[in-house]
Amino acid sequence: MLQHRFIDSARKHPDKMAFIDRSTGRDVTYSRALLASLLLARRFKKLERGRIGIMLPTSSGAALSITGAIIAGLTPVMINYSTGAEKNCNYARQQCDFRVIITTRVLLEKTGCKELPGMLFIEDILASVTALEKALAFIKSKLPSTLLKKICGSHDLERAAVILFTSGSEKEPKAVQLTQKNILSNIDSFSEMMDIYAMDNLLAVLPYFHVFGLTINLWTPLCLGMTSITYANPLDFKTIAKIIREDKPELLVGTPLFLEGYVKQSSPGDFASIKLAVSGADKCPERLRTLYREKHGIEIFEGYGTTETSPVISANPRDNNKPGSIGIPIPGTQVKIENYETGEECATGETGKILVKGDGVMRGYLNNVEETSMRLKSGWYDTGDLGYLDEDGFLWHKGRLKRFVKIGGEMVSLVMVEETLNDLTPEDIECCAVELPDAKRGARIIAVTNSEIDQAEVSKRMSNELPNLALPKQYVLIAEFPRMGSGKTDFRTLTKMVLELENRD
Repeated sequence: MLQHRFIDSARKHPDKMAFIDRSTGRDVTYSRALLASLLLARRFKKLERGRIGIMLPTSSGAALSITGAIIAGLTPVMINYSTGAEKNCNYARQQCDFRVIITTRVLLEKTGCKELPGMLFIEDILASVTALEKALAFIKSKLPSTLLKKICGSHDLERAAVILFTSGSEKEPKAVQLTQKNILSNIDSFSEMMDIYAMDNLLAVLPYFHVFGLTINLWTPLCLGMTSITYANPLDFKTIAKIIREDKPELLVGTPLFLEGYVKQSSPGDFASIKLAVSGADKCPERLRTLYREKHGIEIFEGYGTTETSPVISANPRDNNKPGSIGIPIPGTQVKIENYETGEECATGETGKILVKGDGVMRGYLNNVEETSMRLKSGWYDTGDLGYLDEDGFLWHKGRLKRFVKIGGEMVSLVMVEETLNDLTPEDIECCAVELPDAKRGARIIAVTNSEIDQAEVSKRMSNELPNLALPKQYVLIAEFPRMGSGKTDFRTLTKMVLELENRD
């Protein structure tokens, strides 16, 4: 169990820092982290049964709230505050049937979320802890490991360890149930494949409501006895580059947007401590690899995963990196490519739907049997992504099936349009392609950029690269693209913004 691995780490490294919290300035040792988790577990047990909402930024307080909930026998429901805190609190309650949400006043102020009924503030809980509660938690923390583990939860690996929500970048978020077995298997397989057991610390800035942050930034270091260097705002590039220089993390994981922001704010030598840099959640552009190589002599290893797979499906091995690919399946995970029209397994090099099987695959979507049965068949999870396996067994990602549009009877990849746009425009300009309905052809492609471009020149050059059906019919300027918590573009919101601009005109 996750909490049992945490207990083992606390017993093995009592005086080692579990968290260096650069947002609050508080450092927490493993022994104090265990004590705080036991304190919070006792409080949480009195508040809820079954599930408890957690809406906290990446920090030691958030981490200890999650471990406390697990020890209390509760399933944390992680709430995304980056895409509308109040809306997402209400949506999570509706989908998951719980009342209490653990949060902090500072976050409500920053997000503009009003205080909702059932919200409890972590700062108030910690400030009101009595001497008796501290004494009881201290006594528990000193019990023999076997007895303490028994008190801190059953050995049911099929128990839900967390509920996370899909990004909602394409449609309404779904509540994903990940079990203890799902997350533990992912930690063990990823750690083995990427050989991180000897590493001492990592930078933890990804939000815990995102599966990448929860598994890799929270539970992996707690299970392996590493130090998490936490900071609440992954978009504060300048500060994070400074944290990397001063606190010297060995493992750096992030999305391309975040990794690019950090390296641009750094100077040669700042990232000397980094032993492994891993990119995930979005396609890693070649320019980012080049930046890290030239500035720091660091090679980026790209991986691939989904919320439903806890998250890692594949990664590039450290001794056999194939840039551009998303690696080979991690141990214990199977991948097959299926023709999206016939359902037959694809040959090597043939693009089709990416299907995944293994211990990391979710239990299912909470209270959504229909969607679960559509995506999970005979143990195989349909990722909704397209890709192919090459002759060496490496997986190559070709985009989301839902990011293909049918125009004039032909399937056109929006990702292909975006990549061409990015190749033909300056590096500091962000480009995206969205689909809008068209009465004659069923759909049309709109190019979106965050800065002015020479549309005539770009269109002319694109016509040499793409078939006529794939050429954008219009260019729209949106200065700031909407983002998900992971830093990925929120395509659903962006499409709405483009449609609103068109209707206004």
